[in-house]
Amino acid sequence: MRANTNLFWILFAFMLLADVAYTIWSLLYFNGEIEWVGTIAIGLAAILSAFLAFYLSRVHKAQGAELPEDRLDSNIDDGDPEMGFYSPWSWWPIILAGGGALLMLGLAVGIWLSFIAAALTLVAIVGWTYEYYRGYFAR
Repeated sequence: MRANTNLFWILFAFMLLADVAYTIWSLLYFNGEIEWVGTIAIGLAAILSAFLAFYLSRVHKAQGAELPEDRLDSNIDDGDPEMGFYSPWSWWPIILAGGGALLMLGLAVGIWLSFIAAALTLVAIVGWTYEYYRGYFAR
């Protein structure tokens, strides 16, 4: 995490330098007028990098110890957390992905399609949530 913090501080410095250079270039190229879109976008990218670097440095200080990724003597299994239980035979995630894709298509093509997709998405969420409450795999 220390390496990530340092990389984000370096990225902040680079973006700040790029923002100053872009502002000077736009002043010279556009006859004394600043091109605001690029200047603000690069400046916001610098601010985002600073926010991430600050957050990661606070988390690194608060966690009390080094992560397994930061230690040279760690094994691969040291950083392997329990991810939870997933059904390898479940069809509900595929139906949910189809409903989400249809929902986005409905927003792009016609709003009437979004209502059908929202119903399909809701059925898929309920089905995926309650698939272990009925049938052969009920608990």
